[in-house]
Amino acid sequence: MSVVFKASAERIKDITNIQGVRSNQLIGYGLVVGLDGTGDQTNQVPFTAQSFNSMLRQFGIAVPEGARLQLANVAAVAVHAELPAFSKPGNEIDITVSSIGNAASLRGGTLLLTPLKGIDGEIYAIAQGNLVVGGLGVEGADGSRVTINVPSVGRIPDGATVERTVKGDFASGGPIILNLHEPDFTSAKRIADIINFTLGPETAFPMDAASINVRSPVDPAQKVEFLSLIENLEIEPGAAPARVVINSRTGTIIVGSHVTVEPVAITHGSLTVTIRENPQVVQPNPLAEGETAIVPQTEIVVEDGPRPMFRFAPGPTLDDIVRAVNEVGAAPGDLMAILEALKQAGALRAELIVI
Repeated sequence: MSVVFKASAERIKDITNIQGVRSNQLIGYGLVVGLDGTGDQTNQVPFTAQSFNSMLRQFGIAVPEGARLQLANVAAVAVHAELPAFSKPGNEIDITVSSIGNAASLRGGTLLLTPLKGIDGEIYAIAQGNLVVGGLGVEGADGSRVTINVPSVGRIPDGATVERTVKGDFASGGPIILNLHEPDFTSAKRIADIINFTLGPETAFPMDAASINVRSPVDPAQKVEFLSLIENLEIEPGAAPARVVINSRTGTIIVGSHVTVEPVAITHGSLTVTIRENPQVVQPNPLAEGETAIVPQTEIVVEDGPRPMFRFAPGPTLDDIVRAVNEVGAAPGDLMAILEALKQAGALRAELIVI
């Protein structure tokens, strides 16, 4: 068995991921304080005042019943983050803070201590810090307002500290499953072949178009070294299917390199109709009775443009298609019509996708 590496080869780590090794989403609810009068209007967002009162009670401060707090410097926010795989207690992760009330801007605010929970309800990180807001909002006394980007959303780099590790089965003695980002039978077979060629026969076998089963060492330290070797192996992925993708909104057309056309002749032209109005002024003779009048005169010109015809020989390549279309000067809209007609005629050997 021989293995040939080509210039288009890709590392296994760039086209696959390890089953079970994934990030997890976290979410929390908190308060941003220190705003310059751009916080929630508590008469319209009552839960902001309720949250603020609850926080004060934790510090032994009781707000009189019936008191109506006007907290223009406080905003209720949702906090979300992504917990990377293998994150350990003490690691720091970035967080995104979004207003859930009617706060005009979070610029200059500080997020107070906020627990971040996973889907299982457990707390995995604690967030707190000063927000970085890329947006800007300015409002005048007459109600005029200028907004740049989105000032109601901000980020805090390294704004949360991980408190709990997500349990995984990486350290178990089971096999490793590599999942392709783009399922392809050819790519799955080539990955299994290069692993068996490098590490010995029957080390890996493709399970289907998306997954490759790899026997791995039981010892975690050896498994890390084992995966380090596998993920840096290179293969040439299988060629993508023959596809033509058309974006009807922007006029973008993508033709795959494996698209071919059966022998066919195409003619494509245009009909231009021009209507011109040339009104004429008619005056009566000097001694005649009558009034000056405007007589409409319409000129209609029909121009039947040239109808270029081009012919595709058997099995033309992408270069042949592009060259032929460029020679007749077809616009993106014309090319869309040509491709759709080719598909209907059964001459286009590709999947036509319109987005």
